[in-house]
Amino acid sequence: METPHGAARPADASEAAVIDWLLDSDPSLRWQVERDLTEKPEEVWRQTRARTATEGFGRRLLEQQDADGQWSGGAYFPAQGTAGYPSADDAPRDREGQPWTATTWSLNALRSWGVPPAALGHTAERLEANARWEYEDLPYWAGEVDVCINAFTLLNGLWLGRTKQANADWFVDHQMAEGGWNCEWVEGSSRASVHSTLNALEALLEFERVTGGSPDVRAARHAGEEYLLRRHLLRRLRTGEPLTATTTTFCHPHRHAYSALRALDYFREATVYDGGAEDPRLAEAIDVVRQARQPDGTWLQGRRLGGKVWFEEDAPVGEPSRGVTLRALRVLRWWEGETRAGQARADAF
Repeated sequence: METPHGAARPADASEAAVIDWLLDSDPSLRWQVERDLTEKPEEVWRQTRARTATEGFGRRLLEQQDADGQWSGGAYFPAQGTAGYPSADDAPRDREGQPWTATTWSLNALRSWGVPPAALGHTAERLEANARWEYEDLPYWAGEVDVCINAFTLLNGLWLGRTKQANADWFVDHQMAEGGWNCEWVEGSSRASVHSTLNALEALLEFERVTGGSPDVRAARHAGEEYLLRRHLLRRLRTGEPLTATTTTFCHPHRHAYSALRALDYFREATVYDGGAEDPRLAEAIDVVRQARQPDGTWLQGRRLGGKVWFEEDAPVGEPSRGVTLRALRVLRWWEGETRAGQARADAF
């Protein structure tokens, strides 16, 4: 059966057939399959990753960049009248959520696809000169008050060489008593959020990996991890009841959204980086991932985050998702001890 993206589903349920299906994909996903699932030599997956700037999704998105370094004329939201701004005649589903075409979301995509920073030329400098946050017109690389926005700024700044210690220290200063973070702290919230916390953790781990980190940042990261682990990635902190259904509904791309699978992939990377053992409190979430596997060996696209996009990069809801399947397989391989430790986040940039 053909998928909407042109490559046949796995011919059988064997893992080899699934990996062949994953390899028949855009370079942005193929290089990760080569590194994390087939364990190809480094020179092989690096050659594939280099293609992300000149082929497929990466090339298409780079071609949408504005002359001033931005995308869609805005930092987090498109400017009205730009190509990425939702128009009145857009399909209703494109108005269900915020647009994903502005600068930060475009940088997030390019970075996650493995596009080499050199391919963006002087983008960092152009953004410093031209991009301002919609919140109080703050300068782009300084971040603003939103936890998730500041996490993305830290990650993209690390990638493009614009991060300062202050970007990471902000998270130390804004961590909540529970150990996590919440984007709504500025509105008076004192309770942490799994969404905000996971975005913060991904940024702090990358900060440590790239710069060596600092004791305060490392302590903040570990406290944030403990906040999620106390919930077994799936449950409410105070009652132990399950979180919303979206926690066990996996999607690609995930944008800002939390899921148990995304959290497991984070703990895979953090555990390898710290050199520790797998925390047994992850086992319940691992079982959820195992149970979501389909008879053909794939995992489905569970939901779609509504909002205008430059182009689709994965399957529709209900169809096998390459992005979700890649992440699920590498998490399970890690948990079962089948992946070399050095393969987790090996030189991401």
